[in-house]
Amino acid sequence: MTSELWALLWSAILCLALPVLYGPLYSRQIGQAGVIGNREGVPEPRGAAGRGLRAHRNLVENLLPFAIVVLIAHAAGISNSMTVLGAWLFLGARVVHAASYIAGITGIRTLAWLVGAAGIVLIIVQIF
Repeated sequence: MTSELWALLWSAILCLALPVLYGPLYSRQIGQAGVIGNREGVPEPRGAAGRGLRAHRNLVENLLPFAIVVLIAHAAGISNSMTVLGAWLFLGARVVHAASYIAGITGIRTLAWLVGAAGIVLIIVQIF
Protein backbone atom coordinates (compact mmCIF):
# COMPACT_ATOMS: atom_id res chain seq x y z
CA MET A 1 0.00 0.00 0.00
CA THR A 2 1.35 3.44 -0.88
CA SER A 3 2.19 6.07 1.69
CA GLU A 4 -0.65 8.22 0.36
CA LEU A 5 -3.16 5.42 0.95
CA TRP A 6 -1.83 4.99 4.49
CA ALA A 7 -2.40 8.71 5.10
CA LEU A 8 -5.93 8.31 3.73
CA LEU A 9 -6.56 5.35 6.03
CA TRP A 10 -5.32 7.26 9.07
CA SER A 11 -7.46 10.24 8.05
CA ALA A 12 -10.50 7.95 7.99
CA ILE A 13 -9.55 6.60 11.42
CA LEU A 14 -9.31 10.18 12.72
CA CYS A 15 -12.77 10.85 11.30
CA LEU A 16 -14.14 7.81 13.13
CA ALA A 17 -12.30 8.70 16.35
CA LEU A 18 -13.51 12.29 16.71
CA PRO A 19 -17.05 11.38 17.82
CA VAL A 20 -15.51 9.10 20.44
CA LEU A 21 -13.72 12.16 21.82
CA TYR A 22 -16.56 14.69 21.83
CA GLY A 23 -19.44 12.24 22.25
CA PRO A 24 -19.09 11.74 26.01
CA LEU A 25 -18.95 15.51 26.53
CA TYR A 26 -22.17 15.90 24.57
CA SER A 27 -23.78 12.98 26.41
CA ARG A 28 -23.23 14.80 29.70
CA GLN A 29 -25.07 17.81 28.28
CA ILE A 30 -28.14 16.00 26.92
CA GLY A 31 -28.39 13.00 29.25
CA GLN A 32 -29.12 9.36 28.50
CA ALA A 33 -32.56 10.06 27.01
CA GLY A 34 -31.02 12.44 24.50
CA VAL A 35 -28.30 9.97 23.58
CA ILE A 36 -30.60 7.02 22.88
CA GLY A 37 -33.48 9.09 21.47
CA ASN A 38 -34.02 10.40 17.97
CA ARG A 39 -32.44 13.74 18.92
CA GLU A 40 -35.44 15.85 17.92
CA GLY A 41 -35.53 18.96 20.05
CA VAL A 42 -32.11 18.24 21.55
CA PRO A 43 -29.94 21.36 21.71
CA GLU A 44 -26.72 21.69 19.75
CA PRO A 45 -23.67 20.76 21.83
CA ARG A 46 -21.85 23.56 23.64
CA GLY A 47 -18.24 24.14 24.58
CA ALA A 48 -15.67 21.50 23.70
CA ALA A 49 -18.44 19.10 22.62
CA GLY A 50 -19.74 21.64 20.09
CA ARG A 51 -16.25 22.42 18.86
CA GLY A 52 -15.57 18.68 18.53
CA LEU A 53 -18.71 18.23 16.45
CA ARG A 54 -17.76 21.15 14.21
CA ALA A 55 -14.20 19.81 13.84
CA HIS A 56 -15.68 16.47 12.83
CA ARG A 57 -18.02 18.05 10.30
CA ASN A 58 -15.13 20.08 8.88
CA LEU A 59 -13.01 16.93 8.56
CA VAL A 60 -15.84 15.13 6.75
CA GLU A 61 -16.12 18.07 4.32
CA ASN A 62 -12.39 17.99 3.61
CA LEU A 63 -11.90 14.23 3.68
CA LEU A 64 -13.93 13.71 0.51
CA PRO A 65 -11.77 15.88 -1.79
CA PHE A 66 -8.64 14.44 -0.17
CA ALA A 67 -9.83 10.89 -0.74
CA ILE A 68 -10.77 11.66 -4.34
CA VAL A 69 -7.38 13.11 -5.26
CA VAL A 70 -5.47 10.35 -3.43
CA LEU A 71 -7.50 7.66 -5.20
CA ILE A 72 -7.16 9.35 -8.61
CA ALA A 73 -3.39 9.64 -8.14
CA HIS A 74 -3.24 6.00 -7.05
CA ALA A 75 -5.33 4.81 -10.02
CA ALA A 76 -3.12 6.83 -12.38
CA GLY A 77 0.02 5.34 -10.85
CA ILE A 78 1.20 8.73 -9.59
CA SER A 79 3.17 8.51 -6.37
CA ASN A 80 6.17 10.72 -5.74
CA SER A 81 7.69 12.85 -3.02
CA MET A 82 5.14 15.62 -3.59
CA THR A 83 2.08 13.35 -3.38
CA VAL A 84 3.52 11.72 -0.26
CA LEU A 85 4.23 15.14 1.26
CA GLY A 86 0.74 16.37 0.37
CA ALA A 87 -0.94 13.33 1.90
CA TRP A 88 0.97 13.49 5.17
CA LEU A 89 0.61 17.27 5.35
CA PHE A 90 -3.14 16.79 5.09
CA LEU A 91 -3.24 14.19 7.86
CA GLY A 92 -0.92 16.09 10.19
CA ALA A 93 -2.82 19.31 9.61
CA ARG A 94 -6.15 17.61 10.29
CA VAL A 95 -4.87 16.24 13.61
CA VAL A 96 -3.69 19.73 14.60
CA HIS A 97 -6.96 21.22 13.30
CA ALA A 98 -9.09 18.86 15.40
CA ALA A 99 -7.00 19.31 18.55
CA SER A 100 -6.88 23.09 18.26
CA TYR A 101 -10.58 23.32 17.36
CA ILE A 102 -11.63 21.26 20.38
CA ALA A 103 -9.27 23.28 22.60
CA GLY A 104 -10.68 26.54 21.18
CA ILE A 105 -7.41 27.80 19.68
CA THR A 106 -8.61 29.69 16.62
CA GLY A 107 -5.38 30.95 15.03
CA ILE A 108 -3.74 27.54 14.93
CA ARG A 109 -6.99 25.96 13.74
CA THR A 110 -7.17 28.25 10.72
CA LEU A 111 -3.50 27.73 9.86
CA ALA A 112 -3.96 23.96 10.14
CA TRP A 113 -6.92 24.10 7.76
CA LEU A 114 -4.80 26.02 5.24
CA VAL A 115 -1.94 23.51 5.50
CA GLY A 116 -4.38 20.64 4.95
CA ALA A 117 -5.82 22.36 1.88
CA ALA A 118 -2.28 22.93 0.59
CA GLY A 119 -1.64 19.20 0.97
CA ILE A 120 -4.60 18.46 -1.29
CA VAL A 121 -3.36 21.02 -3.83
CA LEU A 122 0.10 19.40 -3.85
CA ILE A 123 -1.47 16.12 -4.92
CA ILE A 124 -3.70 17.79 -7.52
CA VAL A 125 -0.69 19.51 -9.11
CA GLN A 126 1.03 16.13 -9.49
CA ILE A 127 -2.03 14.68 -11.23
CA PHE A 128 -1.91 17.41 -13.88
